[in-house]
Amino acid sequence: MKKILYIHGFASAGSTGTATNLRNYLYEKDVQVISPDVPTSPLAAVEFLKQTAAEINPDLIIGTSMGGMYTELLRGYKRILVNPSFHMARLLTFRGLGNHQFLNKRQDGATQFKVDKQMIAEFKEVEKLSFQGLTDEDKANVYGLFGRNDPTVHTQDDFKNHYGSDHFQIFEGEHRLNDKIVKHDVLPLIYHILDLND
Repeated sequence: MKKILYIHGFASAGSTGTATNLRNYLYEKDVQVISPDVPTSPLAAVEFLKQTAAEINPDLIIGTSMGGMYTELLRGYKRILVNPSFHMARLLTFRGLGNHQFLNKRQDGATQFKVDKQMIAEFKEVEKLSFQGLTDEDKANVYGLFGRNDPTVHTQDDFKNHYGSDHFQIFEGEHRLNDKIVKHDVLPLIYHILDLND
């Protein structure tokens, strides 16, 4: 059985609909989609995700938005970054301080969390690790998917500057994935990377 580690975006949870859609589509291909709740502390999140990846040894890691930023840091695996938010500290400084509701059900029952100066400082520390020490193997193993009309995150140039354009793709959509985009844009790429085509 092949395994995918899915890393959700900001204010979300492992129960996100994207992970559910991926499970439904990949069930018949004998692919397990593992989608944990990511800690809200950026420093804790990085350590948690590194440990989780080491434990399950996924064949592919997929991250969306903030999850895409974390996914970029998980070197040594095949990865898909979907609308990766490489500048979380800046984004939250200007429009994210205060209390936030989780968009999806968390396993620990938490319904809200707070964005404060400590969290932003941690994001700044984590962001310093982005793109460090990239090898040719890293570049060969990473794909970037970007919504043409994403109003939230604009990191296409960041991706192309560090990873080139060979694995850079645009899809017709915005920041969040829906079932149509998963089916028509994300799934074919998964099939290609994991060699699932019959």
